[in-house]
Amino acid sequence: MAEPLNVELVAVEEKIWSGQATMLTARTTEGELGVLPGHAPLLGQLADPGTVRVKTVEGPEMVWRVNGGFLSVTGDGATVLAESCEPAEAAPTGH
Repeated sequence: MAEPLNVELVAVEEKIWSGQATMLTARTTEGELGVLPGHAPLLGQLADPGTVRVKTVEGPEMVWRVNGGFLSVTGDGATVLAESCEPAEAAPTGH
């Protein structure tokens, strides 16, 4: 199994969540972007409003609504810097 992705979700005033994930998905101004461990470095502008989804190593998916900000992916992991952030309900998968 590949090394997990280190993820930090930060809003203007506080750190919202930090941990290890198997995947991060964010809606950027260029479209939906999925980040897996080992992803090439990039900097993207988050869609306003947008959604960030984190599939944690433990299994559950966490979802946040964000307004503005950036997604930064480096060799160390991924950081979401949002102007504002609030929890959102995960959409049901499958039928």
